[in-house]
Amino acid sequence: MTLPSPSAIDEPALRLTPHGHLLLDSGGDPLATAFARGAGHGLLHLGAGTAKALPPPLLWWRDFVRRAVSALCHQASTDIPPPTEAELATLALTAPMMKGAEYLTPSVLRALWDEIVAAVASSAGSDLQAFLSSLNPTWNTVGRVHFNLAENRRDPDFPFAFMATYTTELAASGQARHVPLGQALHDYAADRPRLLNLLIPVSRASQSCPWLKAMVEDGEIYHPLRWTPSDAARFMGSVPDLDAAGVIVRMPAGWAAARPPRPKVTAAIGSRQPTALGLDGLLDFRMEVTLNGETLSAEDMDILLTGTDSLVLLRGQWVEVDRDRLDRELRRFQDAEAMAERDGLSFAEAMRLLAGAAIAEDSPDEATRQWSQVTAGPWLAETLKALRDPAALAEPLPMLKATLRPYQKVGVHWLHLLTGLGLGACLADDMGLGKTIQVLALLLTHRGKGPSLLVAPASLLANWAAEIDRFAPDLRALIFHPSAMPADRIKQLDGFDDVDLVITSYGTLLRLPVLTATDWNYLVLDEAQAIKNPKAKQTKAVKSINAAARIALTGTPVENHLGDLWSIFDVINPGLLGSAKQFSSYAKVLAAREHNAFGPLRELVRPYILRRMKTDKSVIADLPDKTEIKAHCLLSRKQAALYAQTVEDLAEALNNASGIQRKGLVLATMMRLKQICNHPSQWLNDGDWAEDDSGKWSRLREIAEVVAARQDKMLVFTQFREVTAPLEAFLSGIFGRRGLVLHGDTPVKERKSLVQAFQEDETVPFFVLSLKAGGSGLTLTAASHVVHFDRWWNPAVENQATDRAYRIGQKRNVLVHKFVCAGTVEEKIDAMIEAKKSLSEDLLSGSAEINLTEMKDDDLLRLVALDLAAVAKE
Repeated sequence: MTLPSPSAIDEPALRLTPHGHLLLDSGGDPLATAFARGAGHGLLHLGAGTAKALPPPLLWWRDFVRRAVSALCHQASTDIPPPTEAELATLALTAPMMKGAEYLTPSVLRALWDEIVAAVASSAGSDLQAFLSSLNPTWNTVGRVHFNLAENRRDPDFPFAFMATYTTELAASGQARHVPLGQALHDYAADRPRLLNLLIPVSRASQSCPWLKAMVEDGEIYHPLRWTPSDAARFMGSVPDLDAAGVIVRMPAGWAAARPPRPKVTAAIGSRQPTALGLDGLLDFRMEVTLNGETLSAEDMDILLTGTDSLVLLRGQWVEVDRDRLDRELRRFQDAEAMAERDGLSFAEAMRLLAGAAIAEDSPDEATRQWSQVTAGPWLAETLKALRDPAALAEPLPMLKATLRPYQKVGVHWLHLLTGLGLGACLADDMGLGKTIQVLALLLTHRGKGPSLLVAPASLLANWAAEIDRFAPDLRALIFHPSAMPADRIKQLDGFDDVDLVITSYGTLLRLPVLTATDWNYLVLDEAQAIKNPKAKQTKAVKSINAAARIALTGTPVENHLGDLWSIFDVINPGLLGSAKQFSSYAKVLAAREHNAFGPLRELVRPYILRRMKTDKSVIADLPDKTEIKAHCLLSRKQAALYAQTVEDLAEALNNASGIQRKGLVLATMMRLKQICNHPSQWLNDGDWAEDDSGKWSRLREIAEVVAARQDKMLVFTQFREVTAPLEAFLSGIFGRRGLVLHGDTPVKERKSLVQAFQEDETVPFFVLSLKAGGSGLTLTAASHVVHFDRWWNPAVENQATDRAYRIGQKRNVLVHKFVCAGTVEEKIDAMIEAKKSLSEDLLSGSAEINLTEMKDDDLLRLVALDLAAVAKE
């Protein structure tokens, strides 16, 4: 129940009924009934607060509740007995005047006590301490032993004092009341179980702290002690063990974060602007040792490094010193300073030092790194501030035939600054936020500075040409591709002096040496996930291109795993993330971290990645909503039979398969199961394609009929080219009109006209696309429904396809239907994907694929097993 505010309660408003109910009345009308009996949570709420001018009756009830909660804290369990009959009688006699006070008996108090304990038990679950702490943060200190360390400046030989205490209860002010631990021997002399329960954490801690075990055996733990710096340092080193055992540690009040200050080896990088820009630009490096931000002198360093104690009195304050680690970091920074003076410090290495991303194999451990700090000097700090907050940059003035949205202006400013420094950029905006127009605005500001090269998938070349005609007609662009130029003219070209932008495909890049022989102003890589595989020929071809600055455009810089990010950065900022081997080892170290696992890597790449999401209303407020739903489909009898037979075949084949043969078997089986889930005819290749044979066909009819009735448009994505024609024929019968089809065999020249027809012709009701050919780059905002007929099992790829419709220009809400066959591998993989979205969301966004070929046989068979109860078709 909700308690009225204290100001709303006066003494006459509180009364106790003959049945033991505590009532709060106002003018005779009950504000709350059963406040105590049956309302233990309400009493707990009262007991958790402080006095705040409560009337005497409520103060008395609050103290009663605190007595019960204190007992819970001391016992660390909800299995506690109520006070004795004599104690309850005394409590009843001490109650203040209230209506019905004559009904306050020991039996009523016992019943209220039991209800309070029951209320705690029902709310606390298995973690009593956490629940009590949620009522009042100080409750978790009641009934616990504290080890207190204090400075004792009056005694130079023993400058520290130690005392063990325990807390008995909360005072009226809400503060914990401490008493010396030795007093427990007297307080609990007649209650040995309670004494032993109090001392359990001390006993547990003594098993891992020999010095504590000796103090317990000698009885010194019950007395105040004078300590030397060595004693205090030993105590500090045991804090993790004491915390784990349940002992609360209290350090001197003047120590920030419960520790004395530490000296730090600090370095300032980039105090001055380098003479050259880019990753090869050399920055200055200046180091010193500081304490609380003040530089230490040579004499101070002698005091710190020549002693033996890990606690040293320096400049009137105690300082913590780990001489081995401090000396190690001192030498490391001195070597770096000497190298910077001799050879200069590269921008890439400086950024790694700043981010704490020690990718090199000989990097120091995390504990050692705590004794050092790298900061950006004035020039570098100002540069990084601009990169990390591009909204504050000055605006370039592109001759663009469009009005940029605010976040697009920010993107152009950011690209302008980063490429001006000779550094690579990854514009990772969500699909549909206008990466194309931002790049065109940038290119217009650099007209006349030499040609730039844009590489994109072949299906997007026409799209780029159309965007240039619309927004940047002054940009002299050349589509260097067989779809737009005769082959003989392509072979004859030996230079590009008369153009601003050359547009080509990744495939063409492999065949035309003139592209790799030219020095380019910018290299722009659209759909840059195309270079996620560093061993691929097209990735190697891209790396061989000479450019003053490189820009990657991709909404999914981490499509499958962190290796994708490394491959992209090895093109746009080579060396920043180390070698592939170094980065792979570093990624494993990060993944093993418990807290903020990818924090150092995120800080390292953050200046070079600009990521905005469509779901962020501060970025774009006028984009309609997108709703994703799972369209669960039932298998037909024919599908279920074929599916079950495939699983049996797999189980038998796994007995004799291993290595690469096993991987091929698993992948082939998964493909077969996907095909069966789509339609039996896809696997049998019988050309039948009967609607009743496929649960997905039936589900698609239900959706398509609704879309047709509303005269909306629909996109249907499949990963199988052979399904596109049957889908088009099936949907044409539902809509009463033919739709469009686009797949990998669709000529590049025709793709622009297909997109234009879908966008502009109201009589075209649907568009069937293969996921690879039509899943990126296209603008299909005429559709307000998106169907993923079969799943790619990678949300990043599916989201790219969805965003053909959900992008700038979309005026209606978008409904996304993801088909899943119930009881099959599709349903189980979908659940696995939902549970495995943490990697790239932690770093950027997106998700990771499931590695099916590495599963154990039993796990794999459970994954593909058919749940007959789920697939039974009514």
